[in-house]
Amino acid sequence: MAMIKILNKFYGYECQLLIKVNRHFDKKLLNLFFSIITNLGGATFTIYTVLVLIFFSPRDYHIVAISSALALTTSHIPVHLIKEFFPRKRPYLILENTKFPVNPLKDHSFPSGHTTAFFSITIPYIFLIPHLSLILIPIGIFVGISRIYLGLHYPSDVLAGGILGAIFGSLSFILLCI
Repeated sequence: MAMIKILNKFYGYECQLLIKVNRHFDKKLLNLFFSIITNLGGATFTIYTVLVLIFFSPRDYHIVAISSALALTTSHIPVHLIKEFFPRKRPYLILENTKFPVNPLKDHSFPSGHTTAFFSITIPYIFLIPHLSLILIPIGIFVGISRIYLGLHYPSDVLAGGILGAIFGSLSFILLCI
């Protein structure tokens, strides 16, 4: 009973945070920024990115490109399974007055696949070239915020996606590059 109270309280905070972020949806520059940045975690961008990296990386980076592809592929197995076993409706379907883009995703929201994808493909490169973290981690955070801003994910969806992506990116790097 106490756990249910804690979870309900957490959900309330998470909804408040989502509403605070999403309320700026009508601001054209923010909308443009987050509409573009969210695609950095999308399937089209991440798949093409790893393919380009595999085929066009210098020899020294080829194995890291393959580890990125492995991380992207394997990280989406648990994303899919979690969405099936813990079907959480997207915020725009639950919270009144949530603003969202035309033709939003209709599958379940937990965890964020976009955030998972972005972190899974970038973590191997961050391990190889740590200075990239100064650019890639903030971009990854913005990908996650974009999902909240667009009314498509709760903050915990994004956090879980980031953690999953980081775990699979790390494991693939360790498996193939060390």
